[in-house]
Amino acid sequence: MDSDPIAIVRKSFQAYADSDRAAAESVIAGDFHFTSPLDNRIDRETYFARCWPNHEWITGFEFVRLIQDGGQVVATYIGQSSRGKPFRNTEIFTVRAGKIVEVEVYFGWSIPHKAAEGGFTEG
Repeated sequence: MDSDPIAIVRKSFQAYADSDRAAAESVIAGDFHFTSPLDNRIDRETYFARCWPNHEWITGFEFVRLIQDGGQVVATYIGQSSRGKPFRNTEIFTVRAGKIVEVEVYFGWSIPHKAAEGGFTEG
């Protein structure tokens, strides 16, 4: 297996776009944990039960940035959706021994942005 953290992260995203659970499982460690604004350090089994079903509507990713710092990769992306609404998130991956052991997700904004350029929305 490729030990390049960016390649491993790319493979995890591609697994969602391809609906390839075996590919996703191949890069996610047994002691994996996932945190987001909705999930507090859930384990691998809970992650696959809760998050993997999103593969049904995710059709691809356009990377805005992929930054590696040692075993961590910061990925900001625009996700493509069969639901017709793209989305933007940033995730921080920790990769160790060729596997993803930790992910932190920070939800971004809707695309197109709800506020006009230079403006803002209330709440």
